[in-house]
Amino acid sequence: MLDWQEFLNQQKLDDGPLPDCALTDLSHIGLIQVSGEDARDFLQGQFTNDINRVDATHSQLSAYCGPKGRMLASFRILERNDALLLMLPAERIAAIRKRLHMFVLRAKVKIEDVSDRLVRIELSGDCVPDLLPIDPPNEDNGVHMLDGYTVIRIPGDRPRFQVLGESGVMQSLWEEAAATTRPVSSIAWALLDIRAGIPAVCEATVECFVPQMTNLHVIEGVSFTKGCYTGQEIVARMHYLGRLKRRMYRVRIDSAQQPVPGKALYSPHSSSDQGTGRIVSSAPSPDGGHEALAVIEIAAAETGEVYLGAADGPRLTFLDLPYTVASG
Repeated sequence: MLDWQEFLNQQKLDDGPLPDCALTDLSHIGLIQVSGEDARDFLQGQFTNDINRVDATHSQLSAYCGPKGRMLASFRILERNDALLLMLPAERIAAIRKRLHMFVLRAKVKIEDVSDRLVRIELSGDCVPDLLPIDPPNEDNGVHMLDGYTVIRIPGDRPRFQVLGESGVMQSLWEEAAATTRPVSSIAWALLDIRAGIPAVCEATVECFVPQMTNLHVIEGVSFTKGCYTGQEIVARMHYLGRLKRRMYRVRIDSAQQPVPGKALYSPHSSSDQGTGRIVSSAPSPDGGHEALAVIEIAAAETGEVYLGAADGPRLTFLDLPYTVASG
């Protein structure tokens, strides 16, 4: 049996428009495993969400903040074989693992990069439920595990499932699914996350955003009742006493070059010394140009006059998100 990367190198991945049924490799998403008898208590004091709500049938979104309440990472947490797994961009794995280690002290916790132990793929489209190796969860963020597979239902504008498993069973699943779906690059995954309004923190946007700026509280990525964690005072103050001045929007940008995360935005109506906003993530759009998530000053966004980079840059077209964000 080939290892996963050797196997993947033999597959043809399409970079074209997102097909109705897609099969995507998620090797760009890494895995941190946290295990040990103190694992839950330890993570409860680190992350924005209530880790006690994660179990064998339910995953959650969460974030890791610095002392100023700004995000160092955002991720999905799930349970597998009595350990907790964090799914986040591979480029952030080393830094987050190192930082978590700083706070272990005497806690009985083991923190490992297990990205090479479990293969991650995503299947999306109406055809997918019949292709999965086990019965899929019915609710968003639900988890089913059986026969070495872990299947997670991901929010989106079509059925989406992420599957984790060891290389051997995942190669078999890929080959079976590829007969019905179209194998595509991670571009498809990025576009579906953008359309679902799910943010990601990468190297270019570390400590750029408080969780509420990325709508994480709207998509159940923040608990305001769980107790203390690093940055909690800032996050809670904004929730109970503050007025959010910028938030995340979904936009389309008519640009030939893909806007990179962290790219600055401009509006003549901006009054902030921190700038109008920044790109969170982007992907090519089937309608031309690029679709993106962007954190933007609310007052500037409400004018509809926001540009990429500068006043002579492409103007942003605002699109609907699949959820409602309260104003004020």
